[in-house]
Amino acid sequence: MRCATVDVKAPATIKAIICLIALLLLLPPVTAGAALEPDEVLVIANRFVTGSVGVARYYQKARGIPKENLLKLDLPAAETCSREEYDKLVAGPVRRWLERQKNRRPVRCLLTVYGMPLKVRPTAPSEAEQRDYDEVKNLREDIRRELHDLPKDDPRRKELGERDERLMREMHLIGRDSELSALDSELALVMAGAYPLTRWVPNPSYLGSRGTKPENQPEIAYMVARLDGPDPDCVRRIIDDSLAAERDGLGGRAYFDARWPRPAADKAKNLAGYAFYDNSIHLAADRVRAQTKLPVVLNDRDELFQPGECPDAALYCGWYRLNHYLDAFDWRPGAVGYHIASGECISLRNSKGWCLGMLSDGAAAVIGPVAEPYVQAFPPPELFFSLLTDGRFTLAECYALASPVRSWRMVLVGDPLYRPFRRSGAHAMPAQPDE
Repeated sequence: MRCATVDVKAPATIKAIICLIALLLLLPPVTAGAALEPDEVLVIANRFVTGSVGVARYYQKARGIPKENLLKLDLPAAETCSREEYDKLVAGPVRRWLERQKNRRPVRCLLTVYGMPLKVRPTAPSEAEQRDYDEVKNLREDIRRELHDLPKDDPRRKELGERDERLMREMHLIGRDSELSALDSELALVMAGAYPLTRWVPNPSYLGSRGTKPENQPEIAYMVARLDGPDPDCVRRIIDDSLAAERDGLGGRAYFDARWPRPAADKAKNLAGYAFYDNSIHLAADRVRAQTKLPVVLNDRDELFQPGECPDAALYCGWYRLNHYLDAFDWRPGAVGYHIASGECISLRNSKGWCLGMLSDGAAAVIGPVAEPYVQAFPPPELFFSLLTDGRFTLAECYALASPVRSWRMVLVGDPLYRPFRRSGAHAMPAQPDE
């Protein structure tokens, strides 16, 4: 099943976004600041998982992050925690740590590392809500049994099918299913005060919404990244590869895997949903060609890149193969991969998804969702790769500026300070609004 769509405003066009970046970079120093620095990162580890604190300290030493910028939490070892555990054992300690730092340079980025939970379960329903949920579930089961027994040409099938869909939506609402989120995405709003947990909230750092004030948009959102993978050795390799690629420059080739040919210019203006993101992959390829010396390979066949077709891969963006990594790649150290599909980061321990597959296979940074995010929640590829290859922005800033929503299901895995196309002396617009 493909990523679902919902009726929300489409992301801004790349032309508008690139013009906005240019304007922001001309703002005075009070608004524009230096790119994210090591002492602006708080590293968060899980004391109860072997290797978590060790990975955190390895990264601190590699990047020169102050020793005191390490917060060790006591959490279950599972990849999913309850909402109550998140509030008490994660958000509370992080909030207290940040509040104690008033007299020093403020932290702008929160980094979770191997051993930290990946997902936050929905709030537990009350007894009354559980009774309502069970009642609706029983009604839906009755309808589905009736549908199963009806002939295919029976006219009642349409009405029963519509009732089944309504009851399914009601179950999701009562059962708080839409509160399931990525821990990192919730953590971005740790200092934002109260906000709705149902579905998502607009990201105040998102470039596509600059100059507007969407409903329920918080005033502040931290940059958040994750250094994670199947084991501590993989995470240390990610750190080492990122540093080496940043020092030497990221070489290799860029691969972009659209599903359809580029639309005509007059039709591209009003695209939405899948068509918008497919065209955005075409536009991302254009930006990488314009901003780097990397050879760019664009596939617009319905068939994905096949094994052996992507040697020397430095950058990749494509879609759509759900939760089943297709190893077409020979990854360069420091490579960045981004596959648009519904469940590519459901686990970083045991999964066939693209995030775990790309990291295990040699990539250094990936983006993906922990559950169905709806396609509009993905960072527009042309925006993310424009920022990444511009060289002024760290990986964490690229992701924060390109992500439409928070308190939702997307995750960035990679070194937040990584700048594979770094320019000496370059400045970046801060991804976190001034407090």
